[in-house]
Amino acid sequence: MPTIKVAEQAGVGTDGRPRPSEDHVVVLENAVVVLDGATALRSDTLSGGWYAGVLTKQLTDELRARPEGELPRILADAISAVAETHGLQPGASPSSTVAMVRWLGNRVDGLVLADSPIVAFGRNGCDLLADDRLVSLRRQGKLVTGADVRAQRNVGFWVAEADPLAAYQSYCRTWTDVDAVLLATDGVSAGVDDYGLFDWQRVLELVRTQGAEAVLEAVRAAERADPDGAKWRRAKRHDDQALVLIEFP
Repeated sequence: MPTIKVAEQAGVGTDGRPRPSEDHVVVLENAVVVLDGATALRSDTLSGGWYAGVLTKQLTDELRARPEGELPRILADAISAVAETHGLQPGASPSSTVAMVRWLGNRVDGLVLADSPIVAFGRNGCDLLADDRLVSLRRQGKLVTGADVRAQRNVGFWVAEADPLAAYQSYCRTWTDVDAVLLATDGVSAGVDDYGLFDWQRVLELVRTQGAEAVLEAVRAAERADPDGAKWRRAKRHDDQALVLIEFP
């Protein structure tokens, strides 16, 4: 059985005030699931944190019922079940990123949908499984407003929402020679992709030597040094953070 380490820390809302984390992590018998609910821009709508929570529960049930099932199909069925149960409609529902890792014997499967990456480490170095479509649109200035995001959701970028077909736009990979795997939400991966604090190999070393919390704190320290986003433009001073390390014997 692998050794699994988890670290989580809540960020703040768009108003700068503390609130519960909208990231969700679940560790199963042969899988780890990490979801990052999208922050709602209005207080009178269902939150991304709520949606990530109910989708996590449904994914847990699906993975346990079909431990060797195809991950995109499992995700599609979970999205469909949540949408039907709660009456969610495409284009008018909360959403979430998804990252899943599952191990079956010597095989490790990974799935990512939106910007919660997975990094696998083996004798040939590290292999990044990432969905950069959301980030690419953001950097092109095509996601400036909430209306922009709604117009591009599940058209220019894909997330878990109310349309199960989005699951088949996920990026998947299988590894057969893996020592360790990291899963992260973008509140952590920003330290690599945006702030340039470390690379993924260094993240792995920090988790192994100082604990996963040290990585979260390094990102937080950088953000505290740039409280108004002058150096790194961002919607919130601190995003929610979730980081998981799976080490295989």
